[in-house]
Amino acid sequence: MSTASRHRSELLHSALAKVAPGTALREGLERIVRAKMGALIVLGDHPAVLNICSGGFLLDSAYSPQRLSELAKMDGAIILGSNEMRIARANVHLVPDPTTATSETGTRHRTAERVARSIDVPVVSVSEEMGVIAVYAGRHKHVLQEIGRLLERANQALQTLERYKLRLDDVTSTLGALEIEDVVTLRDVAVVLQRSEMVRRISDEIDMMIVELGVDARLLRLQLDELFAGTDLDLDLVVQDYCVSNDDADVDIVLQALQNLDDDQLLDVRAVAACLVPLGPDPDLDQPVQPRGFRLLARIPRMTTALATNVIEQFGGLAKVLRATVSDLAQVPGLDEGRARVIKDALGRLAETSILEQYG
Repeated sequence: MSTASRHRSELLHSALAKVAPGTALREGLERIVRAKMGALIVLGDHPAVLNICSGGFLLDSAYSPQRLSELAKMDGAIILGSNEMRIARANVHLVPDPTTATSETGTRHRTAERVARSIDVPVVSVSEEMGVIAVYAGRHKHVLQEIGRLLERANQALQTLERYKLRLDDVTSTLGALEIEDVVTLRDVAVVLQRSEMVRRISDEIDMMIVELGVDARLLRLQLDELFAGTDLDLDLVVQDYCVSNDDADVDIVLQALQNLDDDQLLDVRAVAACLVPLGPDPDLDQPVQPRGFRLLARIPRMTTALATNVIEQFGGLAKVLRATVSDLAQVPGLDEGRARVIKDALGRLAETSILEQYG
């Protein structure tokens, strides 16, 4: 994901958290909806916002849901302070850049989208006729959904995530056994990357739902954390093992390339493999590849990243690490013979476990 895209996503995430059930701002918005009124609310009063304000009243008053709904009776926009605990201005006429593209038709919604796109500030609009609350953040628009329906969707998504995570565990276990036997192909690695990215995307969708649900999503958060725990780290380690170099910048490039794939491209194993290594016009996905060993070494207790790097730099790859004797391992900077013996025993147990899980 590009820096700009990540920024816009974080902006929407933050905005949804501010209007989630249980917050004072959400209570004020629901009062406006129940009163069958409309509203245009800007969540921030920094200089860029004030530069597009015209007219209205300077209030600088403490926020309350009752005050917000009363001020919504006026036609203009309401400007809240950066922490949403202060009403800065009301009945304001907003004058955003008229050349900013917008897909909306109503005056209130067009203004909301233009403000959000032009100055990167979250804007909330409440439709008077439809009673719909929409949040604009950057180029994102998100319509708040009814709580019951959103809970249902989130539970369905969690069930989908559980199925995909089981499949990811299967292909990851298979990759581990193939690494021990030193018979890994590019296809095997690409399948793991593909499944990892699928799980990550589903988790991101659920996370957005949980943020929108606010206090109603405590149990969903626990379930998501349990299902997704460690997946991001495993994906990083797989990329470290197989990308052209294990430099942090190169690893980030591969991870970003995976995130930039659209859903159709993600289903294509060749497109996934191309994120990892350059592919020619007639790619051979069955070409052998050798892991460096970061993922396996990370499973050894008290194995730090620095120490794993020293081991891999000393031997050059997982196959040689597995064949190394205790004396060989003791030559690694940061290891003595006692610690080397512990690592050798741990590698033996991991190798045996991986084979048994796959073929036992």
